[in-house]
Amino acid sequence: MNLMKSIRKLGAVAGTAIVVSLALAACSGASSTTTPDATPPSAAPSASSTGEAGASHNDADTMFAQMMIVHHEGAIEMADLAVERAESEEVRSLAEGISAAQGPEIEKMTSWLEAWGEDTMSMGGMGGMGGMDHGGMDMDGLSQEEAMAELAGLSGAEFDRRFLELMIAHHEGAVEMAQAELEDGQNTEALALSEQIVADQEAEIAEMQQLLSTI
Repeated sequence: MNLMKSIRKLGAVAGTAIVVSLALAACSGASSTTTPDATPPSAAPSASSTGEAGASHNDADTMFAQMMIVHHEGAIEMADLAVERAESEEVRSLAEGISAAQGPEIEKMTSWLEAWGEDTMSMGGMGGMGGMDHGGMDMDGLSQEEAMAELAGLSGAEFDRRFLELMIAHHEGAVEMAQAELEDGQNTEALALSEQIVADQEAEIAEMQQLLSTI
């Protein structure tokens, strides 16, 4: 009698083990069927590799962004003065356009420098560019401070004429700096902005030369 109870007990245990085994096999099968639908880890681009590609740059890119920020700030300073003082509506409109276009470009270049881990630059950090003789950073031999001082002493048509002359020289400097970036730079965004600066500022130079002929 005791023997029969033991046999029945062993049979019940074995049956339970078989049920558990079948359940585990079913779960394993369900898991394997869903695996192909998931994106393999190797197929998805890693955040680190994508970030490294976006931040790829060289010394020319860094110098371009740092110096063009300062250069643009100088143009905006001159343009804002022209918005206040220009006699000609055409000159005032041109100045407004320069200020509106170059502000966002400063923000873009600043964001690059921060992403690259490079120092950001500004006129405040460089003493208003006073005394600098870097290529493209002076206007008719004048520093930013000297140009602003001269413009501050003018009014009427004299102001308009001198503003246009100085801004033409300023734009020519920006074109020179952008062309140097196109030759030596590496970062794709910086190169694209350089091309845009060359196109935009050469067009504005032509417009300013036309305005000069009417004053």
